[in-house]
Amino acid sequence: MTVDELLRRLTTLRRATTGTGRAPHKPLLLLWLLGRLSETGSSTVTYDEAAEPVSRLINDFGPTVASPARARDRAAMPFVHLERELWDLRDLHGEPIGPGVSESGALLRRREAHGRLRPEVEKILADPRSRAAAARVLLDRHFTPALEGAICAAAGLDLTDLELAAYDMVAARRRTRRAGFTEEVLRAYAYACAMCGFDGALGRNPVGLEAAHVRWHSHEGPDEVSNGIALCSLHHTLFDLGVLGLTLELRIRVSELYVARSPAGLALDDLHDQPLSTPRPGRPALDAVHLRWHGREVFKGDTATAA
Repeated sequence: MTVDELLRRLTTLRRATTGTGRAPHKPLLLLWLLGRLSETGSSTVTYDEAAEPVSRLINDFGPTVASPARARDRAAMPFVHLERELWDLRDLHGEPIGPGVSESGALLRRREAHGRLRPEVEKILADPRSRAAAARVLLDRHFTPALEGAICAAAGLDLTDLELAAYDMVAARRRTRRAGFTEEVLRAYAYACAMCGFDGALGRNPVGLEAAHVRWHSHEGPDEVSNGIALCSLHHTLFDLGVLGLTLELRIRVSELYVARSPAGLALDDLHDQPLSTPRPGRPALDAVHLRWHGREVFKGDTATAA
């Protein structure tokens, strides 16, 4: 296997059938394994070791699940189903565990399951440039830029290294963002956060304001005003994390999972059910298709009704 072949395989990971359109389980397991490889020089890990940190990654950066029991063992799905051309999974006796077994954390623990990236894959990823390129492909295809720092920190990866390494390996695989998108969105919202109204500037230049995609660019979200909102940096990050959401009537939602103690943190609750600012006259309204996607795939909604 070559580096290019590995990167192609990472771009074509089979999507999990979880009842939702966004299933980042395999990418998050792989990013965690890349962090482990960076730290220890080996990707070998038991399910018992991986279950808590990988499940936490999936809970933090994937769609909500209703059952606390399912949330505790979400790592079981990618541990079982990660493609075997990349991943070798075996039981206590060294016998292979196939992808057809149950996605059960209890079963994997009972069989003392342990996995590792295949030797030919580990050999490629031993090179920091190849490791960075692999991480960059996974981040670009499955997440949005506002989350990259948090995901890398949780996975034990250095985001600065990813930005500096292997650009030539991944540039051709990136879906290019339209250059005028940010300016068009900020202009449509009069250079102010549509949630809190922040409109800071340094001289004549806006500061702390960003154009947020409602449907993520990595998930075929268009670079159009109908898919964009001007948000301050804080509310952009919270929107991409699913702490903040929107109803079809363009009212702001705050996740029931959000907690805070300080006055600054508690102030976020004041946004709940407040109207979102609308674009200036003549600019496109937000498309309900994209609002539904965000509500289904990103917003950390009511766990009682989550998929």
